[in-house]
Amino acid sequence: MARRPTSHRPVRRLPVHTGPAGWEAILPPRAAGSALSGEVGCDVAIVGAGFAGLSAARHLHTADPTLDIVVLEAGRIAQSSAGRNSGFMIDLPHDLTSSDYAGTGEARDRVLTRLNRHAIGFAEAIVADFGLPKGTFRRSGKINGAASRVGEAANRTYAQHLHDLGEPHEMLDADQMRGITGSDYYSGGLFTPGTALIQPAAYIRGLADGIAAKGVRLFEDSPVTGFESTQTGWSLKTPSGTVTAQKVILATNGHLQSFGFKTGQLMHIMLNACMTAELPAEALVALGGQDSWGLTPADPMGCTVRRIATPEGGNRIVIRQGGYYRPDMQTSAADLARVTANMRRKFDDRFPALRDVPFDHAWSGHLCLSRNGVSVMRELEPGLYSACVQNGLGTTRGTLTGIGAADLVLGRQTEITRFFLSEPEPSRLPPHPFDTIGANAYLRWKEWQARTE
Repeated sequence: MARRPTSHRPVRRLPVHTGPAGWEAILPPRAAGSALSGEVGCDVAIVGAGFAGLSAARHLHTADPTLDIVVLEAGRIAQSSAGRNSGFMIDLPHDLTSSDYAGTGEARDRVLTRLNRHAIGFAEAIVADFGLPKGTFRRSGKINGAASRVGEAANRTYAQHLHDLGEPHEMLDADQMRGITGSDYYSGGLFTPGTALIQPAAYIRGLADGIAAKGVRLFEDSPVTGFESTQTGWSLKTPSGTVTAQKVILATNGHLQSFGFKTGQLMHIMLNACMTAELPAEALVALGGQDSWGLTPADPMGCTVRRIATPEGGNRIVIRQGGYYRPDMQTSAADLARVTANMRRKFDDRFPALRDVPFDHAWSGHLCLSRNGVSVMRELEPGLYSACVQNGLGTTRGTLTGIGAADLVLGRQTEITRFFLSEPEPSRLPPHPFDTIGANAYLRWKEWQARTE
């Protein structure tokens, strides 16, 4: 690809968050990092300090410790998407656009499962190498919880898919679900052992601090507001400084579109979550069940629920649901209040003994999908790479695309790069406003179908 001369290109939209990042809020306070000031040069600049960006930085530094690497984060470490997801690093096919998570074919699912496990192993090595605290990472598996015949049927279908793939799994009955969750709500479940449950904010904090200690320069509160190519690479403008780099990785998920790429091809879904206050001793006794577990709904449009314990930030329960399409990648306070009230009802249905336990935190997060389920991990222009469009799997897929983009920077061909480079372009969406009207109507219909789950 020949470099083409370009003028300064503004970044069209910066991240806007509604509500605190709950996973970060329950951790001890962390001193703010420095913002970029003045002119800085480097070999590789990475935009975004989430799973993709920090994984890319870690992989680059491990491969070549002589590289001068700069990471630019628009806000504070772990207060953006990394502190707003549910903390599941899932190894198996997990297609959110399907009715039961099954992927598009056995051959592809086998490759993707192998790559997902590579990403989980990469994260586990980081936890060990940097001595991250207990509770940051646990290979404890997860449950697909079912509360209706429809959910049970979805679990059976997915179990058959896993059988065909030769993957271990266990069907759980209502008594077993009660023993794990303490709730009578679930009629059954499907347990798979390969998922790692993480405290996502603790993991991202630890990864950021670990690579910074090894010489990677990380600047917080330094959003990229514009960029342009130069004779020797790229120039990135922030409010108070400029970075010049030979190569750049955009690890910005759906904000790839804000940089002018894949316009009209990315779907922006806002999901919302609530986290309880610390459960008092009497509530823990009334609830029973295990002290730490993770549950995704049998129908992808249902409620995700996690219970965490002291090592992860206290004895709390997190519940997530309430998706709606927002091309501007923002949630209003009214949106969040509406879905929080709905999640309160769903929480009380599942845990009636905890009706008096308040929510400490409620927040919104941004999920970026493509209609055909592909990511964008490739060279966009000479020396400009992307590790974006994680399709709701930011922990695992973000890690993979970050590693893959780093390999492209290094000139390597690997199984990860071959997998993502073989994917087609994201499918085009209907023109606006038909995309918004159609997507929200579809989401409401699917959510109504999954109302029990």
